[in-house]
Amino acid sequence: MNDAAAERRLNLLTGDWVLVSPHRMSRPWQGAVLSSPPSQSVKHNSECYLCAGNARVGGVRNPDYAGVYIFPNDFTALLEASGPSRLEAGGTSELLVREPESGICRVICYSPDHGLTLSRMTPEQIRPVVDAWAEQFTELAARPDIASVIIFENRGEMMGASNPHPHGQVWAMATVPNELAREDARQLDWYQKNGEPMLLSYLRRELEAGERIIHANDAFVALIPFWAAWPFETLILPREQASGLDELTPDQRAGLAEILARLTAGYDALFEAPFPYTMGFHQRPTDGRDSAHFTLHAHFYPPLLRSASIRKFMVGFEMLGMPQRDLTPEAAAERLRAVL
Repeated sequence: MNDAAAERRLNLLTGDWVLVSPHRMSRPWQGAVLSSPPSQSVKHNSECYLCAGNARVGGVRNPDYAGVYIFPNDFTALLEASGPSRLEAGGTSELLVREPESGICRVICYSPDHGLTLSRMTPEQIRPVVDAWAEQFTELAARPDIASVIIFENRGEMMGASNPHPHGQVWAMATVPNELAREDARQLDWYQKNGEPMLLSYLRRELEAGERIIHANDAFVALIPFWAAWPFETLILPREQASGLDELTPDQRAGLAEILARLTAGYDALFEAPFPYTMGFHQRPTDGRDSAHFTLHAHFYPPLLRSASIRKFMVGFEMLGMPQRDLTPEAAAERLRAVL
């Protein structure tokens, strides 16, 4: 690619275009420079709502848990369905449309250790977390009132994490939310036209090229997607078809734990500071439809751009036009590979 040229790249999963402008990497920065939060090293914080044995805001006391701990979100965004909704589907007109929504929100604490982030955990320590994710998906996917299950983590103040204790969340909904619905539709369309899951076709092409691969093991591959919008955005893909965490073998779960450990440690090493991100798994919708087309994958969306104190802002043209990036995915992959 000509360093003086701009181009746009198609996001296969969403149908969106991303503008890539590598010649802007040399532009001066006089904008916001944020302070980087220090690493959490204390094992137990008496003021933390998620630490073992402590009371949460609502008064419920956490047990003295020793491993992964899961509980209903005290400030849930969704309520379980309990009879007819007071909100009528369809709203009041074609211009003001609303529908009832129900679901379940849970919190998943990775460990009782207040400072043990994924980036500091060994693959053996992460494996029980992977198992817990799979168990949550299996349980919730089996419910007739649940059509989708999103498992995710917001790490760091920059990403809106309300508590520094290493934890993630699971939101299960009666409907399929926007991003998952778009990805499902795009993958189904590809499958019907090509007879193979889209993300397996894409992964084969990336493995042949190699330039955007960050790390790979026998079960999973971490790469900077060709269409990445965030500077160090990462996609984790299985080498063999699986539509959800529940379909992974024990060896594949171990492989996922290993690649998560390597990737998150690499993120922290990139700018020698705790690396903020939103990460999450997209798995097949659980509304009963066939899922041969859908491939399990994880997205990492980290906002940092030039250092631990300078972030990428999705504003202006990004909000009004399309996502835009300066650092190419290929250059980002090269930098991440160097610290893994």
